[in-house]
Amino acid sequence: MYLQFVAAETTFNYFAGVRSYLTTFGKPLTFYSDKFGVFRVNIPHALSGTGLTQFGRALKELDIELICAHSPQAKGRVERANQTLQDRLTKELRLRGICTVAAANAYLPEFIADYNQRFAVAPRSAESAHRPLAKGEDLERVLTLCERRTLSKNLTLSYNNVIYQIKAKRAAYTMRGAHVEVRENSNGELTIEYKQRPLEYTIYQEQEQQQGKVIEAKLLQPAAARAAARPKQKRGPLPLSHPWRFFDFSENSMLAISTLRIWVTFQLWIYTPSCSRLTFRTYRNSMRTHIAGYSRASASSQTRLKPRYASRTFSGSHSLRF
Repeated sequence: MYLQFVAAETTFNYFAGVRSYLTTFGKPLTFYSDKFGVFRVNIPHALSGTGLTQFGRALKELDIELICAHSPQAKGRVERANQTLQDRLTKELRLRGICTVAAANAYLPEFIADYNQRFAVAPRSAESAHRPLAKGEDLERVLTLCERRTLSKNLTLSYNNVIYQIKAKRAAYTMRGAHVEVRENSNGELTIEYKQRPLEYTIYQEQEQQQGKVIEAKLLQPAAARAAARPKQKRGPLPLSHPWRFFDFSENSMLAISTLRIWVTFQLWIYTPSCSRLTFRTYRNSMRTHIAGYSRASASSQTRLKPRYASRTFSGSHSLRF
């Protein structure tokens, strides 16, 4: 049994649990889990991707089968054990006055030993079905986020809004269009591999993010860590040559802005699908009042203001002319 208190159920936290289990007992034949998004792609008819999550891809590289239960009743023994742990473990923590995650994790080995001593059942066969790790199975490499990329003609690739430049020791044309793997560990460190061999690279350009990106909950923790590590951009005062500093706030400029605002509002109202006779008359009268007011203000300042509005025909017999 493996227990660990974590902030959220992310892919890296499950990777940590798998690493602890494999280093202690070895590789099992099968992992039996529910249909949580970390274990299984729950989007039907997904148009992109390999059909496997990062967790499923890692187990496939380790030659471990993953079975997802269709209902909680299908894995009743696991759910019953979880119910027991949620009842007994919380009471034990309360009796010992443990209220922090670090103190709770430090108490877990003692709790596991006492729990196994009281409730363990001896199996019929003492033979273990666990397999040892093979020589080429590096857990530090496998238990990472892996994405495939194709190198451009300039030997560049994009990953998380950053363009990376590959440093090739041979001619550049030999690696054009090559398929590489970008692996990211829990610390945000990247490794770019070509045929399972690491490549040297440099950061070519960091792209600006124009729109908020939707991040899955299982990848939220590494994305937040990258955003916190990114240096903040400092914005200084506007220079003296900025166009805003030369804007004319005279009466003519403000009058032109107000006229343009009325014209844009009028255009938006014209293309509104629903137009009733009452709304039409109300808006026509308000437009005449505004234009008459601006015309008087223009005449007093000895300026000419002649808005020219073309005829607009609405649904039915509605027509507007100025």
